[in-house]
Amino acid sequence: MRHALVLAGGSGTRLWPYSTASVPKQLVPLFDGRSLLDVAVERARAVAPEVWLGTGTALQTAVSSIDGLAPERLVLEPSGRDTLPALTLGMARIAAEDPSAVVAVLTSDHLIEPLGAFVATLERGFAVAEEHADALVTFGVVPDHPATGFGYLELGAPLVGDALVVARFAEKPQRPRAEQLVEQGALWNSGMFVWQAATFLRAVEAFAPDTHALVARVLDGDVEAWEAIPKTSVDYGVMEPASTSPEFTVAALPLSARWLDVGSWPQYGEALGRGGDGNAVGAELSVLLESRDCVVASSDPDHLVTLVGCEGLVVVHTPTATLVVPVEHAQRVKELHQRVLAEQEKFA
Repeated sequence: MRHALVLAGGSGTRLWPYSTASVPKQLVPLFDGRSLLDVAVERARAVAPEVWLGTGTALQTAVSSIDGLAPERLVLEPSGRDTLPALTLGMARIAAEDPSAVVAVLTSDHLIEPLGAFVATLERGFAVAEEHADALVTFGVVPDHPATGFGYLELGAPLVGDALVVARFAEKPQRPRAEQLVEQGALWNSGMFVWQAATFLRAVEAFAPDTHALVARVLDGDVEAWEAIPKTSVDYGVMEPASTSPEFTVAALPLSARWLDVGSWPQYGEALGRGGDGNAVGAELSVLLESRDCVVASSDPDHLVTLVGCEGLVVVHTPTATLVVPVEHAQRVKELHQRVLAEQEKFA
């Protein structure tokens, strides 16, 4: 049977002050009262009859109200150990219920449009994984510019249909290297996958045996074993070594869709859409006078946000904090959030 596992870990601190430890960005109602996780679960239900959610135990109550998600389909991590332990735990849970499960691993912090293009690509991914027992299928986004904030998939020989073998994974590159990768036809690494659960677990046992053994102990009731698991990403721990192993085939399918990583306030502005003056507004009440290329957001529908003569600013209001930052420094919001946490006694 086909399953989908939606990953909803991470804190998303570049979207502070909307995103906090207790309400991370995937749970914030950013789009007409709907959160990124609401959208992600709906997207998952369009591709698989069984939808699972991987998240931390601290968020169990917060995610329990997500429409279309059964409580028994929660895969709870005691703490964040990066994506490889999270996926190993999820695949082991799914395989225990359905040994022949084919699973799509989906993110919860992106907007992907149109839905039809996404579903069609996932259908092809499922078909590849179902027909090739050794396949670990990943999805690559067709770049529209040489981005330096994403990893890349360098492609090799055709496998089947439009699926290509992944020759190598490239980490987030400098601008000249990014331009070269785009010219060579490399894809952005979306962090989404399809594989047979048993195939993935076999790969973990081969390339990350400690993680495989410790997750098995956790599932046997030894919860303390979780903290001994090395923090490792799935790309580094499994996908990269599998791409050079004769025992596995790492394949990529191009995802020709609008794919937005809503990981910062400028990216949130792009997701909202900008008017003729370049402003992106996510506030119920706002007045912008002679202002251009700004991102304005407010979580309080009764609070009026006003700008005069501003250009290239991010202005965010919540009942507990206000953020003002030039767009070009928006990536420093994570650094700012760390400073706020370090000095939070001042604000108590």
